Amino acid sequence: MSPHDFQRLIAGVTEQLAGRPLDGTLTTWLNDTYPANGATFRELADACRTGVVEGWLCNREGGGIRYGRIFKALPETHGFSVDVVDMKDIAGPHHVHPNGEIDLIMPLTEGATFDGHPAGWCVYGPGSAHRPTVANGQALVLYLLPQGAIEFRPTAA
Repeated sequence: MSPHDFQRLIAGVTEQLAGRPLDGTLTTWLNDTYPANGATFRELADACRTGVVEGWLCNREGGGIRYGRIFKALPETHGFSVDVVDMKDIAGPHHVHPNGEIDLIMPLTEGATFDGHPAGWCVYGPGSAHRPTVANGQALVLYLLPQGAIEFRPTAA
């Protein structure tokens, strides 16, 4: 697996997502189409684990979180940027998703969750915000951001 191969793999998914509303219906569609026990999920999870080991994913660290943007929003990824984080029992920085966010949750520890979600997909709609949290162990999370839009802000007082 190389970054180029990874991009082709991601593009097979983002091609199906381009132009779709980021909402609960998309969450259901993703989990039905690319389930956590399915071939595409396994291929993506294996690619992410390989990328972390080889150092081309999650090649930065801050606040106990390993992270990295592997691709800006590109025509090849249908306008989605691609980030991967490696988190263990930690909450990340609060941020807003101006255009929404699609997350692929890949537990490295059995039972690890991301924002309370187990292995699989989670979709946040446009304008949503959260403090991303991995609990019950360690997980890799792949983030797809339309047009790469994300805004880090402190939480409201």
